[in-house]
Amino acid sequence: MATRDKNIWILLIFILSGVVLGGLLGELAARVDFLSWLAYGQEFGLQDPIVLDLSILKITFGLMIKINVASIVGIALAILLYRKF
Repeated sequence: MATRDKNIWILLIFILSGVVLGGLLGELAARVDFLSWLAYGQEFGLQDPIVLDLSILKITFGLMIKINVASIVGIALAILLYRKF
């Protein structure tokens, strides 16, 4: 059971790194004409953060997700690499 949990964590790390590296490459590719399609994507989440003010404590909640074609390619490559190892 412990090895299965470990594998799920490794998979999540692979996918997260694929999203981050894909997003970075997508942003860099936006500056190159023939690679600009990699930067095509969508952004969704809370535009304005939600603020909870309890007088002595102020908590701000916010989440914005930006996904592009390069991020999706990164996720696919991460899953393929995970399956190889």
